[in-house]
Amino acid sequence: MSIVALEPLFHHLCRRESVFHFHTSKPIPFRPFFLTCSPNLNNASSFTFLHKPLSPALSASFTHAPMLHHSSHTFTNTFPINCTHTVAGKIIVRLDHGKDLSNWELTVGCNLPGKWILHWGVTHVDDVEREWDQPPRHMIPPGSVPIKDYAIETPLKKSSSSAEGDTFYEVKIDVKSKNDISAINFVLKDEETGTWYKHKGKDFKVHLLNCLMVDANSIGYKTGLGLFPGNLGQKSKKFLKSKAGQDVGSDIRDPKQTDNQLGGFYEEVPITKKVLINNSIRVSVEKCFESEEVKDLLYFETDLPGDLVLHWGVCRDDSRRWEVPPPPHPPGTVAFKDRALRTKLQSRVDGKGSSALVTLGEEFSGFIFVLKQNESTWFKHMENDFYIPLSTSSSLANIGNKEDHSEGVQREMVKKASQETFFAFPDKIVNEITNLVTDILSENNQKTKSKKPQLRILQEIERLAAEAYNIFKSSIPTFSVATTVEPEATEPEVTIVEPEATILEPKGTIEVPKVAVEPETLTRGPKICSGTGTGYEVLCQGFNWESHKSERWYMELREKASELASLGFSLVWLPPPTESVSPEGYMPKDLYNLNSRYGNIIELKDLVKRFHEVGIKALGDAVLNHRCAHYQNQNGIWNVFGGRLNWDDRAVVADDPHFQGRGNRSSGDNFHAAPNIDHSQEFVRNDIKEWLCWLRKEIGYDGWRLDFVRGFWGGYVKDYIDASEPYFSVGEYWDSLNYTYDEMDHNQDAHRQRIVDWITATNGTSGAFDVTTKGILHSALERCEYWRLSDEKGKPPGVLGWWPSRAVTFIENHDTGSTQGHWRFPSGKEMQGYAYILTHPGTPSVFFDHIFSHYKTEIASLISLRKRNKIHCRSTVQIIKAERDVYGAIIDEKIAMKIGPGHFEPSGSHKWSLTIEGSDYKIWEAS
Repeated sequence: MSIVALEPLFHHLCRRESVFHFHTSKPIPFRPFFLTCSPNLNNASSFTFLHKPLSPALSASFTHAPMLHHSSHTFTNTFPINCTHTVAGKIIVRLDHGKDLSNWELTVGCNLPGKWILHWGVTHVDDVEREWDQPPRHMIPPGSVPIKDYAIETPLKKSSSSAEGDTFYEVKIDVKSKNDISAINFVLKDEETGTWYKHKGKDFKVHLLNCLMVDANSIGYKTGLGLFPGNLGQKSKKFLKSKAGQDVGSDIRDPKQTDNQLGGFYEEVPITKKVLINNSIRVSVEKCFESEEVKDLLYFETDLPGDLVLHWGVCRDDSRRWEVPPPPHPPGTVAFKDRALRTKLQSRVDGKGSSALVTLGEEFSGFIFVLKQNESTWFKHMENDFYIPLSTSSSLANIGNKEDHSEGVQREMVKKASQETFFAFPDKIVNEITNLVTDILSENNQKTKSKKPQLRILQEIERLAAEAYNIFKSSIPTFSVATTVEPEATEPEVTIVEPEATILEPKGTIEVPKVAVEPETLTRGPKICSGTGTGYEVLCQGFNWESHKSERWYMELREKASELASLGFSLVWLPPPTESVSPEGYMPKDLYNLNSRYGNIIELKDLVKRFHEVGIKALGDAVLNHRCAHYQNQNGIWNVFGGRLNWDDRAVVADDPHFQGRGNRSSGDNFHAAPNIDHSQEFVRNDIKEWLCWLRKEIGYDGWRLDFVRGFWGGYVKDYIDASEPYFSVGEYWDSLNYTYDEMDHNQDAHRQRIVDWITATNGTSGAFDVTTKGILHSALERCEYWRLSDEKGKPPGVLGWWPSRAVTFIENHDTGSTQGHWRFPSGKEMQGYAYILTHPGTPSVFFDHIFSHYKTEIASLISLRKRNKIHCRSTVQIIKAERDVYGAIIDEKIAMKIGPGHFEPSGSHKWSLTIEGSDYKIWEAS
């Protein structure tokens, strides 16, 4: 919150009590009466008025003070500048005696700051194929989290023995002298940056026994000194001697021999880590009056290290065209190609950062600059030049030209100026300031010959007070970020009545009354049906299973935004943004921590902004079914949460035996890898709604992809949709299709019924992925059984055949394809799949890996054809042929398509032109 206070100004620039400290070589004298506006950096749009009466002494000093300079503080703004620095440190691995001398203690530590996690498991002596197993209970340190059945994650804690000023994080693991564990395997993870420290993709291995065969990742007992992880640097060859006095690793023994003796060892590895440093540049603008002239004083102050150069210019209008102002310029300023000036910032007296002072005439409307750190490093503001608006004082000059020594006239002039210049300024504030101004004038009426300079000061005081108050009232920050206005839909305004959804019993044998779906209108402009878009969307999944490994995915995807827009995509599905136990993001922990393996919150906001600039809306991947806990309860169960949403075990469902929740029974299927959240709890729902709304406002998400919605009732989703008001929403309701003796049934009504039931529970506010259609396409294309693509009523057999506007069709995603390959689409048949979903109703989704592959051109042609013919989520399908080797259909009587090796050509009253042809698919357009 900022403060606008009427207070004395001492005759020096650097006031100790001020929150801003600007250093200049020469003090600038000011008049002792001054209006200051000191903004809080957290909220530049909030102000508080404090009216302080002048003391008699100060009033007297005002009368006799010489008029050299007087100034009023216009505004101050701070621009964040985030820089990445590389810091060096080391990882330490040590094995020595524990408290019980008959046992040992393994210590893994790191001397760099961070949120370090040891991801580890053990290898048993008899293990042949499997290297990782969960360790026995006595080895697991407090605070550990089990990862499935093969690993443990243990946070490193700050060491109590660290020297003052030093930082060392460590974890200690108890090791029994006599056990069947031959090695401990681990990788070290920094949750702050999402970095995993491995050795060329392999895990570290700490040998607890002499080994006949070791690899380059071995630590401890070994026959040679292999290299510790290559990306961490070379290891330090420091070893302790074993009890036998021999060098550790020199004695080769069979790991199954009973006379093996554990020996202590110590190794340290140099590592480097990229750290994000939050720097800033602060700019303050003050209006300075020198005799008859008014000038703008701009103070620059930054904590960035190094020799910085201010590359700057001015502009006269909103075009922001760079211009070089006339002299005088700051000392040491040089011209750059007659287009800009360069001023070197001077080091501050305290050695922390640097600063500069620039003086300009009042004829300029703005100040433009960039900051140069070195030849390869330039700082801008969100990829644009920094811009500082400069206020003018034309109204001041008009008032200053009039001289009238009458107190009544002076009072009337001030009132009239305030009323004409500013709106909605309360009479009480006006009266207080006006009375103060009049009192000052009346005291000096007979001692001052000219009222022109005084009027300028007083008018500027009132002008700034009114300006500050109006900023406070309207909550408009001094530096406003331009909001992106979404382009209107290009499709013509049409009205389409939603077909009624046929609702069948799960067994598919009894048809119950149909559920009426309210008609919806596809309109241009901002009117949007809750969670269902306009109907013309084409969705891109903007990541795959490996995307997190780049550690800068947001930045990489940002570079592809324009290309995705040119391909015709209108929606992009982004990966889970929250802190997560798993690097892919689907085991969320602190929901408000948006620093993930994909990037940080600043990069995410910039990515969403960039997509908006190219006309693409962004969906956030919201994992609402489960959440990983921060703490254990009294029974050692991980079901107590930390962070901003510090829930206890009442937030966990009661019927999941793994996590001992005290909530109600689950409203869906449990996900056993993490505590399942009880959405029936009002405090849980309120917190989730608040979080979703925060994401919409803070990040700019336009909607949601909802993970594992099979785990909770769709009615809760309706509550979340109503609260967050997304443009588009799609749920992942995933279960198995119907099979008989390993062969897929032709009738999949029961499967799509379950998806439709969930959509119905949301009251139609969210769509769902059409898993039914994907599964049927698998069998139809792989087994050459295209007859499967028509149900018993001659309609498409998936969700798009019953409720097309809520069906999000797809052939692959990060789970089914990518490097996971859980349910990979038939190889070589992908374009047949896209020819189907991109010509049919529903909202088609295209997988990232397919977009940036040899399929790109064909996919782009299909999207273009879809948009050109205005195919939408409610388009009508007439299935003409569904036989063993061919499927043919006409959509909206605008396009005809066929997939399969068999023959099909459209006929009828339309004249059809073959537009697209590929491997076993063809598309025609009606003339």
